[in-house]
Amino acid sequence: MSFCSFVGGEAFKDHFQPGIYVCAKCGHELFSSRAKYEHSSPWPAFTETLRGDSVAKREERPGALKVTCGKCGNGLGHEFLNDGPKKGQSRF
Repeated sequence: MSFCSFVGGEAFKDHFQPGIYVCAKCGHELFSSRAKYEHSSPWPAFTETLRGDSVAKREERPGALKVTCGKCGNGLGHEFLNDGPKKGQSRF
C-alpha cells in the first residue's frame, strides 16, 4: 500500500486491511496497519512508524514535526505530538 499525498481524496483513509504502508516514491516501509486508527482528518492516521528509520522528522512548529520518508525524503505530512488516540501518543 502506498502512502500518498492528499489530492481531493485519500485512497487509504478508510482502508483497514492488514499490511504495510510504503512511500509512494521509493517503496520504503513506513507504517504498519496495526498502528492505523480512525481519525476525523482527511488523511490516514497512525500512532507510530514501522521502524526508527522509516521517517525523518524536523520541528515545523511547537507540537508539530514535518515528516519525510527516511530513505528518499518524500514529504509525508506531519507528526502531531500528543494528538493520538491515547494520552501521550502522537498522530502521524
